[in-house]
Amino acid sequence: MRNNLIGEVFMERPEDMARIFKVLSVETRVRIVKLLKKRSLCVNSIARELGISAAAVSQHLRILRNADVVIADKRGYFVHYGINRVTLEKWREIVEPLLNTSTITEDPFDSSRSCHIGYGRVFERRE
Repeated sequence: MRNNLIGEVFMERPEDMARIFKVLSVETRVRIVKLLKKRSLCVNSIARELGISAAAVSQHLRILRNADVVIADKRGYFVHYGINRVTLEKWREIVEPLLNTSTITEDPFDSSRSCHIGYGRVFERRE
């Protein structure tokens, strides 16, 4: 079963944001996405560009395809891979609220607020 991260159901659930970051947590997959944003390529071309084996590229492409980031297009004997623009746009919308610093309401290191732990509970104290 494929993980479909582009549905409306996934808009702001933390577990779905984590799934997006997990897919992009490997440098090679990020490099593949960057390459495919420029143009579609076959496995051997991606492998040559990245200096890794075609088998390694195939494994990364499987993960990217399962997340709907990459679309496969069979052309004769070769399969060319390209970016699914709809998925990338949805992902941007999903993670943007998390990365948007304009929504931070207070100084995270405000010394007038401190936490104290007592009897298994956390107490917040204002001085």
